[in-house]
Amino acid sequence: EKPYQCSQCHKAFSTNSNLIRHHITHTREKPYQHKITHSGEKPYQCGICDKDFSQSSHLIKHKRIHMGEKPYIRSQCDKAFSDDRHLIKHMRAHTVKKPYQCGICDKDFSQNSHLIKH
Repeated sequence: EKPYQCSQCHKAFSTNSNLIRHHITHTREKPYQHKITHSGEKPYQCGICDKDFSQSSHLIKHKRIHMGEKPYIRSQCDKAFSDDRHLIKHMRAHTVKKPYQCGICDKDFSQNSHLIKH
């Protein structure tokens, strides 16, 4: 049974959520921000260096570099970072957690880039 019908093309759907998703094909809306990442569009621009970004959250993180903001702090050594990913990399370097392993010699690495270089 498909009780939900599109008012524009009369296609029927079993759930209202499927009808809503289908309706987007008629309106050409892009409600899912993540799709912009794959489209190549970069509508967000840094007013300082003119670098373009596909997502507003990436622009916000980027602006921290210009502003000198480093909200991610490791309390053990007082090092601060502008990006949470940089803090995570730093923490891995000083812990025994090494999730990347060479499939040939079984050597462990804290970062995937180090494994690739190896």
